Amino acid sequence: MKQAVKAVSITILALSGLTACAAPTESPRPLAKGAAMQPVADPIPVASAAVQRGLETWAAAFKRKALSSGISEATWNRAMRDLRYNPRVIERDRSQAEFTKAIWEYLDSAVSDTRIENGLAMMAQYGPTLRAIEARYGVEAEVVAAVWGMESNYGKNRGTTQIIPALATLAYDGRRGAFFSEQLIAALKIIQAGDVDPARMTGSWAGAMGHTQFIPTSYLSFAVDFTGDGRRDIWSDDPTDALASTAAYLARSGWVKGQPWGVEVQLPPGFNYALAGKKVKKSPAEWAALGVRGVDGAAVPDRFGAASILLPAGARGPALMIFSNFTAISRYNAADSYVIGVGHLSDRIRGKGTFRAPWPRGDRALSVVERKELQERLSARGFDTQGTDGKIGPNTIAAIESFQRANGMTPDGYPSLDLLNRLR
Repeated sequence: MKQAVKAVSITILALSGLTACAAPTESPRPLAKGAAMQPVADPIPVASAAVQRGLETWAAAFKRKALSSGISEATWNRAMRDLRYNPRVIERDRSQAEFTKAIWEYLDSAVSDTRIENGLAMMAQYGPTLRAIEARYGVEAEVVAAVWGMESNYGKNRGTTQIIPALATLAYDGRRGAFFSEQLIAALKIIQAGDVDPARMTGSWAGAMGHTQFIPTSYLSFAVDFTGDGRRDIWSDDPTDALASTAAYLARSGWVKGQPWGVEVQLPPGFNYALAGKKVKKSPAEWAALGVRGVDGAAVPDRFGAASILLPAGARGPALMIFSNFTAISRYNAADSYVIGVGHLSDRIRGKGTFRAPWPRGDRALSVVERKELQERLSARGFDTQGTDGKIGPNTIAAIESFQRANGMTPDGYPSLDLLNRLR
């Protein structure tokens, strides 16, 4: 999941391994103080009587697993009292993401002027809290604020789906039954611990909850009670515990205070693009010896540890030198576009500028059908992609690079429409 990926696009409504993070939503205007209000749970649509009976039969059998996992009879009865099948979450789970956003389109929303402005407002409002969290966990306040902005638009979009019925529906459905069964058990443990009652446990359709969108298993592993009130409350209007939990998550994921997530760099003429990607790591001094410089023309300071060169839009877009903090953010959400969004938003909140190199805005992201066609055509030409699932992973990137080298093209591994047309 965290293999080298040089060409990045984000799939709308994609579920990551740790959070259910859709393409970022945008607030129409800056948030006023106190604008984030406790979410009101959406009503559950009516399902057919047969489907509802099926869910209840499944729940009766699942109860044995829950009790054997340490869930008490009282907790089970309280959480499952009004269990109902939610057809809306199945519709969302079945939705195939045929349309994608190019990374620059994603960043236009993720790091918009409004989101930066709101981030500065949240830093002003919650600055002492964020700095106290930074002091305890060693994760910069602006980074925590950026995750908050990306995950819920600073608390505006925490999700209004009732979590227990949603997880039970998805576990019963069976397409990813093992995963959602695990999440359901974890959610019941959260209720049993007294952190939240079933009615207030709301979030996304796939189980991500609170200001910074923790799924239940991640909550059990990383959530903290920073306020000291005896509850790890990520749901209420007060974001303190959620922000501290995010910092604790990043700290446990290897965050290094004072190290950048990444910096924009300039590549020299004739750069060996085989060196790009997460698998190749060199010190900034070693990169400098190869002609890689910061956008100011100076060598990147050699004090941040080993780094890789990432080309999120191929050779015609910005080049990034990424450090181990990039990986720490990716533990939260593995998509490179998400990591770049969090990192860049945190930089903008800190007062830094936007990327210097232009994005190739004349391009567009390939659809799932087109990505599958790309893989099929590459494999047919002898550049095996090891599958045709429409996912651009390391095998497909390696095949693209090999094709590009064989045809006198810049071997940046970027799956562009021009490349597909050439293969056609």
